Amino acid sequence: MPDRIHLAVALDGAGWHPAAWRESTARPTELTTPVYWRDLARTADGAGLLFATIEDALSLGGRSFEPDAETRRDRVRGRLDAVLLASFLAPVTRRLGLVPTATTAHPEPFHLATGLQTLDHASRGRAGVRLVAGSTPQERANFGRRADGPTGIPASGRVEDDPALLAAFREAGEVAEVIRRLADSWEDDAIVRDLETGKFLDRERVHNVEFEGEFFSITGASIVPRSPQGQPLITALAHQTIPYRFAAEHADLVFVTPADAAAVGGILNELADAADEVRTLDEPLRVFADLLILVEDTRREAEAVWNRLQDRSPLATDARVVVGTADDVVDEIRALAEAGADGVRLRPARLPADLDAIAERVVPRAAAAGILLPDDGAPTLRERVGLPRLASRYARQEVGA
Repeated sequence: MPDRIHLAVALDGAGWHPAAWRESTARPTELTTPVYWRDLARTADGAGLLFATIEDALSLGGRSFEPDAETRRDRVRGRLDAVLLASFLAPVTRRLGLVPTATTAHPEPFHLATGLQTLDHASRGRAGVRLVAGSTPQERANFGRRADGPTGIPASGRVEDDPALLAAFREAGEVAEVIRRLADSWEDDAIVRDLETGKFLDRERVHNVEFEGEFFSITGASIVPRSPQGQPLITALAHQTIPYRFAAEHADLVFVTPADAAAVGGILNELADAADEVRTLDEPLRVFADLLILVEDTRREAEAVWNRLQDRSPLATDARVVVGTADDVVDEIRALAEAGADGVRLRPARLPADLDAIAERVVPRAAAAGILLPDDGAPTLRERVGLPRLASRYARQEVGA
C-alpha cells in the first residue's frame, strides 16, 4: 500500500502566477464577486480537497517588499478580506475546510479570534487560519499606528539576523496563544437556556483568559460561545529556522517549500528538533508540502503556456513548480508522500483553469493510484487532519485533569 496523504489548495485571486489574469481562461472582471469565489470553493469542495487557504494582505502591493509593489500596473490589485470571504463561503460548501490568511501585526487578537470563532460556527467546524508574522512598510502606513517593523529580508536571508523580524514572530506567537485561550474561554456547556428559571448563561463556565505578554495583555473572555471545533486549526508557512520554530511551538499544521522530495527529510528533521525544544501541544505538527502547478494535456502545451506567462510578468516563488500533465503532478505528490509529508498544498498557477484540472484530472488520478487519504466522515477540520477536539483548558483545570 502506498503512503497516503491529504490534498489541499491555495487560492489567490486569478492564480499564483502574476500574469494569470491575462489568460483567456481567467475571469478578471469577477475577482471580487461572490459568484467567482463561490465557484472556486465549490470546485475544491466537490473534488474532496481537505481545505482551501485564502491569501490576504493589508496593502495593495500584498506582502511584497519590492519598491514598486504599490504602483505597478501589470499585477492584480484589490482583494476581499479573507476571514469575511471564508464566512461567506461556509454555507455554500459542505466539507471543505476554510483557512483564511491573517496578518498578526495589525488586527487586534481579540477581533481575529472572534472572527475565526464565528467562521467556525458558520462552517460547522471547518475553520482554520494561516498566521503571517510582521508587516511591510506600506501595511504599517495604512494603519498609521506603528512605525517599527521589518523593512525587508536581511542580506543574509536569515530571519534571525533582523531584530524586527524576530520581534514579529514573537508577536505572532502571542496572537496564536490568545486565539487558543479565547477559544477556550467558554466551556461547552456554558449556555444553559433554562426557561423555567430564566437562566441563560452559567457565568462560572465563562473564563477570563488573563494573558499578559510582551506586546499586549487581555483580561476578558470571548464574546463568541464555544464553537463546534473548539479551537480553529492554526497553520503557518515556514521556510527556515525561526519560522520552523514558530510553527513547532504554535501551529497545528505547517506549510513547507522543499525544492524536491529529497529535501523533505531535512525539513522534517529540523521541525522535529524544533518541536523537541519548544512544542507544548500534545499532538505532533502536521506537515504539508507546497507545489505550484500548471496543468495541460501535454507537457509541450503546459510549457508553452508557462513561457507565455513568464514573458509577460516573471514569477519568483519559494515553492517547487510543476509544469506539465496531471500525471506529472501526481508523480510529485507520490514522491512527497513517500518522503514523509502529511499532505500537499497545491498552488494553482491559473484560476480557475488549474483548479479545474486539479478537480477533473489530478484528484481522480491520485485517488486511482491509492495515494490519497479518503474522507473518513469526521465532522470537523481538526478531526479530519487527525487532531482531537480538545475540551476547554479551563474546564480541564476545573476537574483537575
